Amino acid sequence: MNIKPFRLAHCLLFAASALVLGACATTQTGPTAADNAREVEALARRHPAPYDAKQVSDAAVLQAMRASFKDSPSARLDRLDQTPLQAACTEASRHGKALDPKVREQLQAAALASVKYPADGKYLGDWKRGEAIAQSGRGLQYSDPVGTIAGGNCYACHQVDKKEISFGNIGPTLWHYGKTRGQSEEIVKYTWARIWNSHAFNACANMPRFGDAGILNEAQIKDVMALLLDPASPVNQ
Repeated sequence: MNIKPFRLAHCLLFAASALVLGACATTQTGPTAADNAREVEALARRHPAPYDAKQVSDAAVLQAMRASFKDSPSARLDRLDQTPLQAACTEASRHGKALDPKVREQLQAAALASVKYPADGKYLGDWKRGEAIAQSGRGLQYSDPVGTIAGGNCYACHQVDKKEISFGNIGPTLWHYGKTRGQSEEIVKYTWARIWNSHAFNACANMPRFGDAGILNEAQIKDVMALLLDPASPVNQ
């Protein structure tokens, strides 16, 4: 039997009601499978799916997003405007295909060219400040006061310090990052570029463009670099 889409909440409510009725009226038989199926179909008819996702246009989605977000001095609506790279990745994802290799190379090359390395040639700051930046998810949110310093929120996607038990796994673990890779010029510059604009190495990466998008300033990136590479950092113990 084909059952139309229906809201999970209604299904759960129906199931809970059936259990309660069954517990109270012990002298009567409970609902049969046919009874349950009829009730589910009735719920589906009363609460049909709101729309067919395949028929929703990009313009309608963008309009809904713009209507849902609140513009504020700390979070402008222009963040909804995609870069050419983001548009290319969105289009590829829409069709379930990988980027064309030539397009990928061009986009990654452009991202790498956008990286601004430290003018003073110094890459490592203070790992203690870097840990605070990695822990902070504040900044660039509509509720943040103007001038709020943004954090990196690194723990949302990565394991960084073993002592921290709350972390995401969207990205790879960064535990022993410097201890494993060392501090060669190639590693240092690669790490800086990855933080500045991760698309330089993976065109459709989920990692924010911390430097390129102006989320973190140069001094903050130096502190995060120290957290990852400084031998004294708890990351490398």
